[in-house]
Amino acid sequence: MSTVPPAAISVVGIGADGWDGLPARSRRVLGAAEVLIGGPRQLGLLPAAECPGERIAWPSPLRPAVPGLFADHQCRRIAVLASGDPMFYGIGRTLVETLDSESRAGLRVLPHPSSVSYACARVGWALEAVETVSLVGRPLAALSASLHDRRRVLVLSEGAGTPGAVAALLREKGFGGTRIRVLEQLGSDRERILDGTADTWPHESADPLNVIALDLVRSPGAPRLGAVPGLPDEAYEHDGQLTKRYVRAATLAALAPAPGELLWDIGGGSGSIGIEWMRTDRSCRAVAVEKDPARAARIERNAASLGVPALRVVTAAAPGGLAGLPTPDAVFIGGGLTAPGLLDACWDALPAGGRLVANTVTLESEALLARWYGEHGGELVRLAVAQAVPVGGFTGWRQAMPVAQWSVTKAGAGA
Repeated sequence: MSTVPPAAISVVGIGADGWDGLPARSRRVLGAAEVLIGGPRQLGLLPAAECPGERIAWPSPLRPAVPGLFADHQCRRIAVLASGDPMFYGIGRTLVETLDSESRAGLRVLPHPSSVSYACARVGWALEAVETVSLVGRPLAALSASLHDRRRVLVLSEGAGTPGAVAALLREKGFGGTRIRVLEQLGSDRERILDGTADTWPHESADPLNVIALDLVRSPGAPRLGAVPGLPDEAYEHDGQLTKRYVRAATLAALAPAPGELLWDIGGGSGSIGIEWMRTDRSCRAVAVEKDPARAARIERNAASLGVPALRVVTAAAPGGLAGLPTPDAVFIGGGLTAPGLLDACWDALPAGGRLVANTVTLESEALLARWYGEHGGELVRLAVAQAVPVGGFTGWRQAMPVAQWSVTKAGAGA
């Protein structure tokens, strides 16, 4: 990959107020640039007289084109235009991830106030107390995981139709009383705020450049989904293949997800373990491996409904379906334990310090877990849950099938 001399690439944040809103240093950098790269809207904000450099609009798809584009203009002064703060859901991150190390060393970023900073200033919210969800290039379902009563959320909009789509989602999820404010053209002299509630949202469209502020209100009787593992079983579509609520909570505790980690959920069933793993932090990732096509499709529906549509589903039997998957930080085996070679394949795939948790209700699989426990240690427990049910005119306990659970951390360097 070609390199760019130090300080040859500047990333300049620009707002809806365009050239007039830029500080002197940003103007100097843009005026001195030999090559100006950005979206058509951003490039259109620069006056030709002050910024005479060659103008190049981003190609599509953008990310694969970045190395070649900068190689074509090596040894020239390049300025990249970004909306607001380039390092906040912006092009700055893309450049850091795609340019080579020498080019990254010469990268300088000149930020502008982000749309989120402007939005908080307009509606009087403390920035540190607000959650931000981007729907730019992401499915609408990603917002679902952030819906909690009395929570304030800012949504980075995909375009003119996003506010209406968000209002429809809020109604569907039982948050129709939520106040919605759509803040258009923030920072420019064309600023406007559309106001209403999800139940009665009257605006068919909005300016494409908008941020959505949500004061979330859960409707009486709407399902309440907490932020920790152990969602109600009713939150899932399932055919009986579901790790039940209390066992699920104990299983996630044993898996111990941390930000950025990847889980293999093998024998996904309804996807509940992978879904609740991803709900613990937005950066957590999961791959569900499920051989039954109907169940695999059901996992995808559950993941979208519960706000983690990025969960990856592999429709294949394990261990064969594990080939080529990225290295996991943790593995959960909820089904198929006795499949030849499955435990060996999972164990071999785990790095030192990786965790494995396996659940079973059969004696044959329990014997297998006991053997592995004897060889590798860890913790072997039996989880038993009973629920109170009517017995004639009285109340008694109904025992669910006990679940044997083996959890272990793989030893070695870094464990």
